Amino acid sequence: MQVATWNVNSIRTRQQIVIDWLESNPVDVLCLQETKVRDEQFPLTPFEEAGYHLHISGQKAYNGVAMFSRNPLKDVSCGFAPIIGDRAGDFDLQKRVITGIFDGVRIVNLYVPNGAAIGDDKYSYKLSWLKLLQEYLQVLDQEEDTEICICGDFNIALEDRDIYDDKDKEKHIMSSPPEREALREILDLGFQDAFRKFTTEEGHFSWWNYRAAGFRRNRGWRIDHMYLTSELYNRATKCWIDVEPRKLEKPSDHAPVVVEF
Repeated sequence: MQVATWNVNSIRTRQQIVIDWLESNPVDVLCLQETKVRDEQFPLTPFEEAGYHLHISGQKAYNGVAMFSRNPLKDVSCGFAPIIGDRAGDFDLQKRVITGIFDGVRIVNLYVPNGAAIGDDKYSYKLSWLKLLQEYLQVLDQEEDTEICICGDFNIALEDRDIYDDKDKEKHIMSSPPEREALREILDLGFQDAFRKFTTEEGHFSWWNYRAAGFRRNRGWRIDHMYLTSELYNRATKCWIDVEPRKLEKPSDHAPVVVEF
């Protein structure tokens, strides 16, 4: 079984890139972030013709998540509210969470807020969102007897080796201590990093800025993650970042991450 996560930075712009990738990499489940399209305008047909069942949760121009699966997902829900109720408040106005069960595995696809800049209102929103995510995952874990894979664009480089240059990391969005601590508290629920099970050295990234030849110079960040509960982590046989789509013309600034178990 293979599960992939990919921030496509607009599904309509990258539609053919994703179709071509799936042809070469027929994963069982593909989790997308930043689809940037309303549900009624999502290009469903090409992916259905490729053999996938689609579940989508989008909005105009921003955010948006989707899950493609070879077989229909079970128990699909979008946002925090279906799991934690009114405590979700207004956080579900931004389409950032979708989940479903595939072959007995609960897959949670996330697009974590970027946070803009330390001290910004969006930074406070990000930390509050992560705290709500922690509660959401606690409820899922308590109410279900399934292994869980949480994946997506976390907009956090958890360790210094996940950044091409960790100078002034404490002052940088995506690597500040409060962000890292918020993610560690989530992982302390019982999740482990699938990529780091197989690759321990630095220099491996999933996002590169379009500017300053970021990809060509490998000036990247590893912010797209696959986190697994213990039994699923033990079953994982490999996890890798596929940089090939980032080499194409007009690519997403992110590369897919794939786990196999």
